[in-house]
Amino acid sequence: MRERLNRLVEEMLEKGVLYEDARQEFERRFVTCALIRSKGNLSRAAELLGLHRNTLGRKVAAYRIKRTPLKASEPRRPRIPKSVA
Repeated sequence: MRERLNRLVEEMLEKGVLYEDARQEFERRFVTCALIRSKGNLSRAAELLGLHRNTLGRKVAAYRIKRTPLKASEPRRPRIPKSVA
């Protein structure tokens, strides 16, 4: 895994990806995958990630990840509404 991660980091640096953009994208995907694995259960996902449930709830809200039960067949990228009220 370490070697794959090193290659990915090198590729991102070559393409000019900024650290903050990479961190946010990684965090968004990591949280989404944990929610899929826990079938949308915030407490179980928080346990998988080693986070407090409230911290995970704030991240879910910040990234606008839907909190309804998720299925592995659904897209791994969170859905972002076209218009934010």
